[in-house]
Amino acid sequence: MKTLSATSLWRDRQFRTFWSAQTVSEFGDRVTELSLPLIAVLLLDASPSQVGFLTAAVWLPNLASLFIGTWVDHRPDKRPLMIAADIARAMLLLTLPVAYWLDMLTLGHLYVIAILAGIADVVFGTSYASFFVRLVSRDQFLEANSKLSATRSISFMGGPAIAGGLVQWLTAPIAIVVDALSFLVSAFQLGRLKTPPGEPEESAEPLLKRASAGMHYLLHHPYLRSSLGCATTVNFFNLISLALLVLFASRNLELSAGTIGLAFGIGASGGLLGALAASPLTRIFGAGRVIAASSIVFPGSIAIAALADGPTLARAAALAAAEFIGAFAVMCFDVPLNSLQAAVTHDHMRSRVAGAFSSINYGVRPLGAVVGGLLGTWIGVRETLLVSAAGGFLAVLWLIRSPIIRTHSLDGLQPPEL
Repeated sequence: MKTLSATSLWRDRQFRTFWSAQTVSEFGDRVTELSLPLIAVLLLDASPSQVGFLTAAVWLPNLASLFIGTWVDHRPDKRPLMIAADIARAMLLLTLPVAYWLDMLTLGHLYVIAILAGIADVVFGTSYASFFVRLVSRDQFLEANSKLSATRSISFMGGPAIAGGLVQWLTAPIAIVVDALSFLVSAFQLGRLKTPPGEPEESAEPLLKRASAGMHYLLHHPYLRSSLGCATTVNFFNLISLALLVLFASRNLELSAGTIGLAFGIGASGGLLGALAASPLTRIFGAGRVIAASSIVFPGSIAIAALADGPTLARAAALAAAEFIGAFAVMCFDVPLNSLQAAVTHDHMRSRVAGAFSSINYGVRPLGAVVGGLLGTWIGVRETLLVSAAGGFLAVLWLIRSPIIRTHSLDGLQPPEL
């Protein structure tokens, strides 16, 4: 692991190289996030349920994150796995424009690509958990997470507009070439890094037993168990509202598509400010308090939109305000929580713990979306958004009796011995 740190990570060539790889990849992802459903809807005349299955296919591989992470933990150098995952995603995406040119594009093809690319994404994510702590030193965890989160927020601000222009100009299948190229750029930049490999876990135990040990470590670690419960609860309630938000903005608030897009774009700027503010707020108020407050504000912010009324401008402003506050809060939640998890997880457990965490935390998202749809039909869309907003009060309960709420600084935090 690195023992020396630059005054600022912008002076660290290794970090700048990785940051550039992630920046290109994030903007490319925004293209695919728009293009993939548009291919299904516009070119393949997919029904709403078929589009829903496509969304489910994107998230499905996260259920296997625990086992993929356990396999990744056995590899000493995670960087080649990340490069391979980038190349695999690029090649998979390139099959879509080829099939389009050959008039062979089908919904089944989209489902397969969504699942296989999702598997590669999980390999990258679980490898990143171990790679990150070798890229930056412990005292730079907050700064690094803040900078990477800020870049992601910027991609959500400008990415959809870029993606829309590319789709309109090139058509959706051809626009996906941009994302494929972004993965190749990312792979090239990762190949330039010279991070030292970590020590692999040396164990002859079968994968299933090691995966079970990773889940046991997660569920019995006082910091990780509480952070998992809090994050999973936040994600569940957030997906309840996310599944209905566009529908609510269009039908209940009676906003045009252009106005909705503008409100979302303005709201996304809150994520950038949140990413920049997360580290200073953590130093001032303490990591635990910032995480706890954000776990309430993030899902709760949707109530601003749910209670919107009045003229069109007021309704649009309420939607933008809800998005802005929510985006700001989620960055203030993610940055210190990710940094804390990095500080208290044992090196030999990082990838499998990241996989176990994702299996539960991401695995609950499709369930939240389904519950949101059912509640919307049963009690009404506006009422369902208010139920979602109340979820933050349940999420913070996981922290009240945990050591997280009492944690001010990451200094001194150490992973327990295995």
